[in-house]
Amino acid sequence: MISRSELFAGAATYYARYRHGYGTEIIDYIADTLGLDDRTRVLDLGCGPGTLAIPLAGRAGEILAVDPSEEMLAEGARWGTPGIRWLRGDSSTLGELPLGPVDHVVMGRSFHWTERERLLRHLDELLPAHGAVVLAGPTTDPADPPWEPQVQAVRRTFGLEWRANSEEYAQSGRHHDEILRGSAFNRLESRRFTRTVRQSADDIVGLQLSFSYSSPARLGERMPAFTKAVHEALDAANPSGEWREEVVTEIVVARRP
Repeated sequence: MISRSELFAGAATYYARYRHGYGTEIIDYIADTLGLDDRTRVLDLGCGPGTLAIPLAGRAGEILAVDPSEEMLAEGARWGTPGIRWLRGDSSTLGELPLGPVDHVVMGRSFHWTERERLLRHLDELLPAHGAVVLAGPTTDPADPPWEPQVQAVRRTFGLEWRANSEEYAQSGRHHDEILRGSAFNRLESRRFTRTVRQSADDIVGLQLSFSYSSPARLGERMPAFTKAVHEALDAANPSGEWREEVVTEIVVARRP
């Protein structure tokens, strides 16, 4: 089975530049909900290039940014943000990492890469009584972006069909909320945030290279042909070159009863 770091090989720069960040409103909500201060230590599990870790760093005492990809960690670390410790690892190696005490765990679109029930049992042992697990990602019923039909047609041509990101997730078909309610962290609160994002065709092409199913590693020598085909499909569908997307982000905070 191909590892997550292998699937995302070559994608870190595109991930950092073209993935939608969370914005001040969401970061403020997480920080306020968790009561972050200069004594709080937060684990960002599956941190990527620091999409959550970097903006949260100024709100907590220390962020432990963990990811299996050296490339992602290097991309995040190059910004030199103080208050972050970058560590290579994943949900299966947490017990081997020099984490020290951790107050809360945040995950931005990485929970589905883990063995979720097993991870939550581990976090029940790791976190103190006040500790929370925070998931930041799409809602249970995400709408496709307006450019998806055009890009999906190109992906099909290149044999780049989307696939579930873990065997456990694919086989169970259970949403994150259901998994959380069956865990020790079964007291859930959630909030949705909506914003309009304007994107050019170049932005959308770059975004495709940040995904595991159309990363530079997956495309290999076909990458120039793929990016050209996506650009042509977008230009044909919208000659103005500007695309508007309503991005809905749901923040789920899970605590023990």
